Amino acid sequence: MTENETSDCGCTGDTQRAADDPAYRRALWIVVALNLGFGVIEAFGGFLADSQALKADALDFIGDGSITLIGIVALAWSGRTRARVALAQGLFLGGLGLGVIGFAIWRSLAAVAPEAGLMGGIAVAALVVNIAAALVLMRFRDGDAHVSAIWLFSRNDAIANVGVIIAAALVAWTGQAWPDLMVAAIIALIFLHSAYLIVRRAVDELNAQHGADAGVPLS
Repeated sequence: MTENETSDCGCTGDTQRAADDPAYRRALWIVVALNLGFGVIEAFGGFLADSQALKADALDFIGDGSITLIGIVALAWSGRTRARVALAQGLFLGGLGLGVIGFAIWRSLAAVAPEAGLMGGIAVAALVVNIAAALVLMRFRDGDAHVSAIWLFSRNDAIANVGVIIAAALVAWTGQAWPDLMVAAIIALIFLHSAYLIVRRAVDELNAQHGADAGVPLS
């Protein structure tokens, strides 16, 4: 597998540097605490505001924190095992995206506009948390599939939070629920896109490992 084959996902680089760096492990622990801690807060706020976008984002926070926690353990494993963990991460993210889309469609049948002020305030706080997590991980974003998966999770969270803030403003302006549901669906599409990138990279790495074990020259 060449560098060019994976450069379009922004995750090429030295596959050992981040995994062997103790600073990376410390960064992961910080990200776990931020994601799990704020995920619970945002989920509670999502129910209070009756916002599907906040609930979707909270689910992403909690999912990211749980997967990153697994990732800390995975750093001690082989490259093949890390690729398998990344594959599981990608499949989880894809399932999460499909679930959010399905729930948004279901809620659209009896949509009620959320509390825009509370929704926007929580979204701003979530953006601050995600920017902090992304900054912690930024120096480690170049690495193998597992490393890039964790980076993509944090980056996507920050992008999604901007969308939730915009949705809150539109809900306040229109008094309708459709901006909230639309952003929830967009968050789900972001899940699916990143899931594709992570799964493809993990499969490529597993194929490369298999080719190396079989003595097949890699391009």
